[in-house]
Amino acid sequence: MTKRIGVIGTPGKWSTETLADAFAARTGHRQVIDMGAAVLDLDAGRLTCDGVDLCQLDGLVLKKVAETYSPDALDRLEMLRLAEAAGVRVFSPAENVIRLMDRLACTVTLRNAGIPMPKTIVTEDEGAARDALEQFGSAVFKPLFSTKARGMVLLEAEAPDAGAQIAAFKAANPMMYVQQKADLSGEDLGMVFLNGDYVCTYARVSQTGAWNTTIHSGGKYAPFEPSPELIELGRRAQAPFGLTFTTVDIALTPEGPIVFEVSAFGGYSGAQKGCGIDAAALVADHVLAEVSK
Repeated sequence: MTKRIGVIGTPGKWSTETLADAFAARTGHRQVIDMGAAVLDLDAGRLTCDGVDLCQLDGLVLKKVAETYSPDALDRLEMLRLAEAAGVRVFSPAENVIRLMDRLACTVTLRNAGIPMPKTIVTEDEGAARDALEQFGSAVFKPLFSTKARGMVLLEAEAPDAGAQIAAFKAANPMMYVQQKADLSGEDLGMVFLNGDYVCTYARVSQTGAWNTTIHSGGKYAPFEPSPELIELGRRAQAPFGLTFTTVDIALTPEGPIVFEVSAFGGYSGAQKGCGIDAAALVADHVLAEVSK
Protein backbone atom coordinates (compact mmCIF):
# COMPACT_ATOMS: atom_id res chain seq x y z
CA MET A 1 0.00 0.00 0.00
CA THR A 2 1.34 3.42 -0.99
CA LYS A 3 2.41 5.55 1.95
CA ARG A 4 1.15 9.11 2.07
CA ILE A 5 3.80 11.49 3.42
CA GLY A 6 3.22 15.23 3.75
CA VAL A 7 6.06 17.76 3.68
CA ILE A 8 5.61 20.69 6.05
CA GLY A 9 7.45 23.64 4.58
CA THR A 10 7.25 26.82 2.54
CA PRO A 11 5.49 26.35 -0.81
CA GLY A 12 7.74 27.39 -3.69
CA LYS A 13 10.98 27.14 -1.73
CA TRP A 14 13.66 24.90 -3.28
CA SER A 15 14.30 22.62 -0.33
CA THR A 16 10.59 22.13 0.42
CA GLU A 17 9.70 21.35 -3.19
CA THR A 18 12.75 19.09 -3.66
CA LEU A 19 11.76 17.05 -0.61
CA ALA A 20 8.16 16.79 -1.85
CA ASP A 21 9.48 15.68 -5.25
CA ALA A 22 11.55 12.95 -3.60
CA PHE A 23 8.46 11.48 -1.92
CA ALA A 24 6.38 11.82 -5.09
CA ALA A 25 8.99 9.88 -7.06
CA ARG A 26 8.84 7.04 -4.52
CA THR A 27 5.13 6.94 -3.64
CA GLY A 28 3.18 8.88 -6.25
CA HIS A 29 1.81 11.07 -3.44
CA ARG A 30 2.91 14.71 -3.25
CA GLN A 31 1.74 17.17 -0.63
CA VAL A 32 3.31 20.41 0.60
CA ILE A 33 1.76 21.72 3.82
CA ASP A 34 1.90 25.37 4.90
CA MET A 35 1.18 25.34 8.63
CA GLY A 36 -0.01 28.93 8.34
CA ALA A 37 -3.11 27.50 6.64
CA ALA A 38 -3.66 24.64 9.10
CA VAL A 39 -6.79 24.39 11.27
CA LEU A 40 -6.80 22.44 14.53
CA ASP A 41 -10.20 21.16 15.71
CA LEU A 42 -9.57 19.67 19.13
CA ASP A 43 -13.12 18.36 19.70
CA ALA A 44 -13.20 16.60 16.33
CA GLY A 45 -9.59 15.44 16.65
CA ARG A 46 -8.67 16.86 13.25
CA LEU A 47 -5.73 18.89 11.96
CA THR A 48 -6.60 19.97 8.44
CA CYS A 49 -4.79 21.90 5.72
CA ASP A 50 -6.16 22.53 2.22
CA GLY A 51 -8.97 20.10 2.91
CA VAL A 52 -6.69 17.22 3.96
CA ASP A 53 -6.78 15.80 7.49
CA LEU A 54 -3.11 15.49 8.43
CA CYS A 55 -4.06 12.98 11.13
CA GLN A 56 -4.92 10.51 8.34
CA LEU A 57 -1.50 10.59 6.69
CA ASP A 58 1.20 7.98 7.25
CA GLY A 59 3.87 10.53 8.06
CA LEU A 60 4.82 14.19 8.14
CA VAL A 61 8.29 15.58 7.44
CA LEU A 62 9.21 18.91 9.00
CA LYS A 63 11.24 20.90 6.51
CA LYS A 64 10.22 24.36 7.74
CA VAL A 65 7.46 25.07 10.24
CA ALA A 66 7.53 28.83 9.52
CA GLU A 67 9.53 31.18 7.32
CA THR A 68 10.74 33.06 10.40
CA TYR A 69 11.23 31.75 13.94
CA SER A 70 8.94 33.10 16.66
CA PRO A 71 6.81 31.89 19.58
CA ASP A 72 4.01 31.58 16.99
CA ALA A 73 6.12 28.97 15.19
CA LEU A 74 6.28 27.01 18.44
CA ASP A 75 2.46 27.03 18.50
CA ARG A 76 2.44 25.45 15.04
CA LEU A 77 4.58 22.64 16.41
CA GLU A 78 2.17 22.17 19.30
CA MET A 79 -0.60 21.65 16.74
CA LEU A 80 1.37 18.78 15.23
CA ARG A 81 1.28 16.92 18.53
CA LEU A 82 -2.38 16.11 17.84
CA ALA A 83 -1.34 14.29 14.66
CA GLU A 84 1.34 12.44 16.61
CA ALA A 85 -1.24 11.37 19.20
CA ALA A 86 -3.36 10.02 16.33
CA GLY A 87 -0.46 7.78 15.31
CA VAL A 88 1.14 9.87 12.58
CA ARG A 89 4.94 9.72 12.60
CA VAL A 90 6.49 13.20 12.46
CA PHE A 91 10.11 13.56 11.35
CA SER A 92 11.57 15.20 13.46
CA PRO A 93 9.18 14.73 16.42
CA ALA A 94 7.39 17.97 17.26
CA GLU A 95 8.35 18.02 20.94
CA ASN A 96 12.03 17.56 20.09
CA VAL A 97 11.93 20.53 17.72
CA ILE A 98 10.03 22.67 20.23
CA ARG A 99 13.03 22.39 22.57
CA LEU A 100 15.35 23.51 19.79
CA MET A 101 13.88 26.54 18.02
CA ASP A 102 14.39 28.88 20.99
CA ARG A 103 18.10 29.73 20.87
CA LEU A 104 18.35 29.73 24.65
CA ALA A 105 16.77 26.28 24.96
CA CYS A 106 19.24 24.96 22.37
CA THR A 107 22.18 26.62 24.15
CA VAL A 108 21.27 25.27 27.59
CA THR A 109 20.93 21.74 26.18
CA LEU A 110 24.35 21.98 24.52
CA ARG A 111 25.96 23.38 27.67
CA ASN A 112 24.43 20.65 29.82
CA ALA A 113 25.90 18.10 27.40
CA GLY A 114 29.39 19.59 27.83
CA ILE A 115 29.66 20.90 24.26
CA PRO A 116 32.25 23.69 23.73
CA MET A 117 30.54 26.95 22.79
CA PRO A 118 31.44 30.65 22.62
CA LYS A 119 31.28 32.51 25.92
CA THR A 120 27.69 33.64 26.39
CA ILE A 121 25.81 35.88 28.81
CA VAL A 122 22.00 35.93 28.90
CA THR A 123 20.24 38.70 30.78
CA GLU A 124 17.35 41.16 30.81
CA ASP A 125 19.51 43.76 32.58
CA GLU A 126 21.10 46.41 30.34
CA GLY A 127 23.91 47.03 32.82
CA ALA A 128 24.83 43.34 32.86
CA ALA A 129 24.71 43.27 29.05
CA ARG A 130 27.09 46.25 28.94
CA ASP A 131 29.40 44.48 31.41
CA ALA A 132 29.37 41.41 29.17
CA LEU A 133 30.29 43.53 26.15
CA GLU A 134 33.16 45.09 28.11
CA GLN A 135 34.35 41.62 29.12
CA PHE A 136 34.18 40.24 25.58
CA GLY A 137 35.44 43.34 23.77
CA SER A 138 33.38 42.38 20.75
CA ALA A 139 30.06 40.56 21.00
CA VAL A 140 27.13 39.45 18.89
CA PHE A 141 23.71 40.22 20.32
CA LYS A 142 21.37 37.50 19.07
CA PRO A 143 17.55 37.29 19.09
CA LEU A 144 16.26 34.10 20.70
CA PHE A 145 14.23 33.37 17.57
CA SER A 146 16.13 33.93 14.30
CA THR A 147 17.85 32.17 11.41
CA LYS A 148 20.61 33.12 8.97
CA ALA A 149 21.88 35.86 11.35
CA ARG A 150 18.66 37.88 10.95
CA GLY A 151 18.32 40.45 13.70
CA MET A 152 21.81 39.84 15.05
CA VAL A 153 23.91 42.88 15.95
CA LEU A 154 27.71 43.01 16.26
CA LEU A 155 28.76 45.49 18.95
CA GLU A 156 32.21 46.75 19.96
CA ALA A 157 32.91 47.72 23.56
CA GLU A 158 34.76 50.90 22.57
CA ALA A 159 31.92 52.20 20.39
CA PRO A 160 30.75 55.55 21.82
CA ASP A 161 27.10 54.62 21.27
CA ALA A 162 27.36 51.05 22.63
CA GLY A 163 24.92 51.81 25.42
CA ALA A 164 22.35 53.20 22.99
CA GLN A 165 22.77 50.19 20.70
CA ILE A 166 22.20 47.81 23.62
CA ALA A 167 19.06 49.74 24.58
CA ALA A 168 17.81 49.54 20.99
CA PHE A 169 18.43 45.80 20.88
CA LYS A 170 16.68 45.28 24.22
CA ALA A 171 13.62 47.18 22.96
CA ALA A 172 13.04 44.36 20.46
CA ASN A 173 14.60 41.58 22.54
CA PRO A 174 13.82 41.84 26.29
CA MET A 175 15.91 38.73 27.01
CA MET A 176 19.36 39.60 25.63
CA TYR A 177 21.60 36.80 24.40
CA VAL A 178 25.15 38.17 24.29
CA GLN A 179 27.85 35.98 22.76
CA GLN A 180 31.55 36.70 22.42
CA LYS A 181 32.44 37.17 18.75
CA ALA A 182 34.39 34.14 17.55
CA ASP A 183 37.35 34.27 15.18
CA LEU A 184 35.84 32.40 12.22
CA SER A 185 38.79 33.02 9.88
CA GLY A 186 36.28 33.57 7.10
CA GLU A 187 34.40 30.27 7.30
CA ASP A 188 32.34 28.00 9.49
CA LEU A 189 31.00 24.48 9.02
CA GLY A 190 27.68 22.70 8.68
CA MET A 191 27.90 19.05 9.75
CA VAL A 192 24.96 16.97 8.54
CA PHE A 193 23.43 13.97 10.35
CA LEU A 194 20.56 11.66 9.42
CA ASN A 195 18.98 9.75 12.29
CA GLY A 196 22.18 10.36 14.29
CA ASP A 197 24.46 9.01 11.55
CA TYR A 198 27.10 11.28 10.00
CA VAL A 199 26.42 12.24 6.36
CA CYS A 200 28.84 15.01 5.32
CA THR A 201 30.30 18.40 6.20
CA TYR A 202 30.22 21.58 4.15
CA ALA A 203 31.86 24.95 4.73
CA ARG A 204 30.25 28.36 4.45
CA VAL A 205 32.96 30.69 3.20
CA SER A 206 32.63 34.46 3.43
CA GLN A 207 32.93 36.30 0.12
CA THR A 208 32.16 39.83 1.25
CA GLY A 209 34.17 40.43 4.40
CA ALA A 210 30.96 40.34 6.46
CA TRP A 211 31.38 39.38 10.14
CA ASN A 212 29.23 36.28 9.59
CA THR A 213 29.49 33.62 6.87
CA THR A 214 25.81 32.90 6.23
CA ILE A 215 24.58 32.47 2.67
CA HIS A 216 22.12 35.26 3.49
CA SER A 217 25.18 37.54 3.96
CA GLY A 218 26.90 36.45 0.75
CA GLY A 219 28.74 33.32 1.92
CA LYS A 220 29.31 30.40 -0.48
CA TYR A 221 29.22 26.64 0.10
CA ALA A 222 32.38 24.57 -0.25
CA PRO A 223 33.34 20.96 0.54
CA PHE A 224 35.15 20.18 3.79
CA GLU A 225 36.74 17.00 5.14
CA PRO A 226 36.57 16.93 8.97
CA SER A 227 38.75 14.89 11.27
CA PRO A 228 37.25 11.93 13.16
CA GLU A 229 37.48 14.01 16.35
CA LEU A 230 35.47 16.83 14.78
CA ILE A 231 32.81 14.39 13.56
CA GLU A 232 32.56 12.99 17.08
CA LEU A 233 32.02 16.52 18.44
CA GLY A 234 29.20 17.06 15.97
CA ARG A 235 27.71 13.69 16.88
CA ARG A 236 27.72 14.56 20.59
CA ALA A 237 26.19 17.97 19.90
CA GLN A 238 23.19 16.66 17.96
CA ALA A 239 22.60 13.56 20.11
CA PRO A 240 20.49 15.17 22.91
CA PHE A 241 17.91 16.51 20.44
CA GLY A 242 16.74 13.26 18.80
CA LEU A 243 16.24 14.74 15.33
CA THR A 244 15.68 12.91 12.05
CA PHE A 245 17.75 15.31 9.93
CA THR A 246 19.94 17.99 11.41
CA THR A 247 22.94 20.22 10.84
CA VAL A 248 25.41 21.21 13.54
CA ASP A 249 27.00 24.64 13.11
CA ILE A 250 30.69 24.43 14.05
CA ALA A 251 33.57 26.91 13.88
CA LEU A 252 37.28 26.18 14.01
CA THR A 253 38.84 28.88 16.18
CA PRO A 254 42.43 29.37 17.41
CA GLU A 255 41.24 28.05 20.79
CA GLY A 256 39.69 24.93 19.25
CA PRO A 257 36.36 23.94 17.69
CA ILE A 258 33.14 25.44 19.05
CA VAL A 259 29.49 24.73 18.35
CA PHE A 260 27.05 27.58 17.74
CA GLU A 261 23.80 25.68 17.41
CA VAL A 262 21.96 22.63 16.13
CA SER A 263 19.40 23.15 13.37
CA ALA A 264 16.17 21.19 12.94
CA PHE A 265 15.54 22.46 9.41
CA GLY A 266 18.70 23.47 7.56
CA GLY A 267 21.35 21.57 5.62
CA TYR A 268 19.63 20.42 2.43
CA SER A 269 21.12 23.14 0.21
CA GLY A 270 24.53 22.92 1.90
CA ALA A 271 24.69 19.16 1.46
CA GLN A 272 23.78 19.54 -2.23
CA LYS A 273 25.99 22.49 -3.14
CA GLY A 274 28.87 21.85 -0.75
CA CYS A 275 29.03 18.03 -0.74
CA GLY A 276 27.14 16.93 -3.87
CA ILE A 277 24.74 14.87 -1.73
CA ASP A 278 20.99 14.69 -2.33
CA ALA A 279 19.81 14.98 1.27
CA ALA A 280 16.14 14.98 0.22
CA ALA A 281 16.56 11.51 -1.30
CA LEU A 282 18.28 10.24 1.85
CA VAL A 283 15.53 11.61 4.07
CA ALA A 284 12.76 10.21 1.86
CA ASP A 285 14.31 6.73 1.88
CA HIS A 286 14.76 6.83 5.66
CA VAL A 287 11.23 8.08 6.38
CA LEU A 288 9.58 5.53 4.10
CA ALA A 289 11.59 2.72 5.69
CA GLU A 290 10.46 3.89 9.14
CA VAL A 291 6.75 4.19 8.36
CA SER A 292 6.81 0.83 6.58
CA LYS A 293 8.05 -1.06 9.64
